[in-house]
Amino acid sequence: MGKPLLLILFFFSIIFTFDAYGQRKNLQTKSISESITIDGKLNESIWNSATVATDFLMLEPDNGRPISSEKKTDVRILYNNDAIYVAALLYDDDPKKILKEMTQRDNFGTADHFGIFINGFNDGQQDFRFFVSASGVQMDCLATEGNEDYSWDAIWDSEVSITEFGWVVEMKIPYAALRFSNAEKQTWGVNFYREIKRDRQKYTWNLIDMKIGATLPQTGQLEGIENIKPPTRLFFIPYSSFYVENSEEGTDNKFKAGMDIKYGINDSFTLDAILVPDFGQTKYDNVVLNLGPFEQQFNENRPFFTEGTDLFNKGELLYSRRIGGSPSVYLSSTDENIIASNPSSVNLINAVKVSGRTSKGLGIGVLNAVTEKTYGNFRNTQTNETTKVVVEPLTNYNILVLDQRFNQNSSVALVNTNVTRNGEFRDANVSAIVYDLNTKNNKFNLTGDFKYSYINEYGDNDNQEGINTAIQIGKKGGKWRYNAGGSYVSKKYDANDLGITFINNFHGVYTNIGYRILNPNSIFNTFKINTNYYAEFQNTTGRLQKGEINIDFNSTSRKNDYYALAVYINPLETYDFYESRVDGRYVNIPKNIYSSIYFSSNYNRKFALDITPYCTITSEKNRASYGLKIAPRYRFSNRLLMNYMIEIYNQNSDRGWVAFDNDDIIFAERDRRTLTNELGLKYAMNPKMTLNLAARHYWSYAENNQYLTLQNDGTLASNSTFTVNKNSNFSTWNFDLSYSWWFAPGSQISVLYRNNATDFRTEIDRRLGNNFKNLFDNNLNNIFSISIRYFIDYNSIKNKF
Repeated sequence: MGKPLLLILFFFSIIFTFDAYGQRKNLQTKSISESITIDGKLNESIWNSATVATDFLMLEPDNGRPISSEKKTDVRILYNNDAIYVAALLYDDDPKKILKEMTQRDNFGTADHFGIFINGFNDGQQDFRFFVSASGVQMDCLATEGNEDYSWDAIWDSEVSITEFGWVVEMKIPYAALRFSNAEKQTWGVNFYREIKRDRQKYTWNLIDMKIGATLPQTGQLEGIENIKPPTRLFFIPYSSFYVENSEEGTDNKFKAGMDIKYGINDSFTLDAILVPDFGQTKYDNVVLNLGPFEQQFNENRPFFTEGTDLFNKGELLYSRRIGGSPSVYLSSTDENIIASNPSSVNLINAVKVSGRTSKGLGIGVLNAVTEKTYGNFRNTQTNETTKVVVEPLTNYNILVLDQRFNQNSSVALVNTNVTRNGEFRDANVSAIVYDLNTKNNKFNLTGDFKYSYINEYGDNDNQEGINTAIQIGKKGGKWRYNAGGSYVSKKYDANDLGITFINNFHGVYTNIGYRILNPNSIFNTFKINTNYYAEFQNTTGRLQKGEINIDFNSTSRKNDYYALAVYINPLETYDFYESRVDGRYVNIPKNIYSSIYFSSNYNRKFALDITPYCTITSEKNRASYGLKIAPRYRFSNRLLMNYMIEIYNQNSDRGWVAFDNDDIIFAERDRRTLTNELGLKYAMNPKMTLNLAARHYWSYAENNQYLTLQNDGTLASNSTFTVNKNSNFSTWNFDLSYSWWFAPGSQISVLYRNNATDFRTEIDRRLGNNFKNLFDNNLNNIFSISIRYFIDYNSIKNKF
């Protein structure tokens, strides 16, 4: 990092130190010896002696407006040696209209909610947030600025009751679910939250001023906590799973057992470990027909890699699907007598992460995972001999993050990722400095990073190094917001061993300006409009890769229907350096305009509808695409909800790479048709027991009308000699029927029936019935599984012995 950048960081760290937050409310609590039963009734007389937090203020949409007397909200807090107790009286002028859809845990659904935000260090860095709906469903998350991690689940108690004046919430939050210091007298940051769903109104006790971008420091203070000690945070979560899998190859039974361990190293740091992990019941991936030059990026659905990972996402160097993902080597053979078989993934042996933040604001995160040595096979069809080949050696993945926060909303972080593979396989290392500097009122900020990558190819003297750097400065508070920035990525930058990088060897500049209303007017509850200008150039040739003018508009009407419009204009011819699959070669991309309209009706209604038409028009004759996505939903009752989505997408005269023919790069002009259907059903038997169905059918084909040869100037010339059938006809089916029961705190029984199928062929058949027949004939895989996880708190074991 050069001297100019250091001077900029120093300058912003000095000028960004003034305090502009409003007055913080104070709530006094007191210690109790009486027992409190969590039943949502507030029968204990001790509640009457507690100080009341009231006078809530609106968060959205009319920021700062006091809550009406008819919706008065009173909150009390008491504590003892084990936990804090929260009681809330939520008045409503018509309790019959309180919305109370019953959902799975961490799903807000269509219901009223009450929540408490707790910061045990009162430092504006991280909130522990606990919510409960009017139907009794719990939601909880770890919140840092701009991120809420709902994959984090704590063990706490809550009950609600609907009354003649509104509804009542009672909570018990054990200290093991929180983080705080060992100080004899403590002051915590605290805020209370209420959402009145039918009015789409959100309130907080301490005002969160929406003109100020940072929300975490805008809390009240909880005083009066004395002589409490953080408990030992040691939890064991053993599990066992049984799988029965049936396919055309036969039936296979599998039993798995393992354990998750969570240990509080001290007040601030937690160790998470998984021993013999089992991710067999995670959500399926929405696989598509991918004809482009880049891999498809999938969401992370494995709980260990989603929970508490805010620190590890600094610098965007971690794509955790690499861990246990596809092997490094893909086996293939040109001998027609040799059949290659490749494993689709690598088994994870174990994984450990340690994360937390000191009282001085230093966040430290270490994640380490080990995957096993994995083989593919070559089989000789004449001799039936099989040869094993290592496709992925024993591999260690590691990420280290040091993130220093200051002034409650600014940070500078050092990040390092490392992948070490055993034997004659490549190793990789990426390091980064990431900074996010904000004024105290969070209106102005400077963000950026400097990343350095190093690849060690075994036996290669020309080891690869590369850099990736970006900087942005802007205003993000108030009605008018704007920013400008630039980026540079060298040709050899590669973070794909533990991260994901699609393109390199470019530099770009951009600017953005936007306007929004901060309070409702006579037409809109919310209104935003943004314009963005972006230009991207290939480093080697200086040619324009992207040149966009984007306009985005979105709003919410007074009836809480949502509208959005997007227009992306590419007024100049650009050059794609990746579609050719050959370094230095490019294809010309015509001028084009993309536009979409999005409408989403108010989900408070039993029937709601999302609809999105979109299209792209180019300057080339007949080359265009258009699509339509329709997603109705119907809430039959507070327990039963149905979602459905259908999307049709057509691409006419699309042009893309299909093959190499000696030295020629072969493209095709093709018509693409894609049909996607998804169905979801949720039935909640009670707040801890749900039945869910999820089904998806995806069908996409690309029919080549003519073959073309890529010329050196990026144009495409007709090709009459290449005659190989390179059509693509791809379909997938996924069906999950699952039952989930939280039978004890932190303990769950999950039963899953899953079937899936995939079909790919080069023959194009446009009949939907035949597509289903080809997909299901001798191709369906069925899995039935039962998984039991049991939560054990060391403190409960200690007390018994």
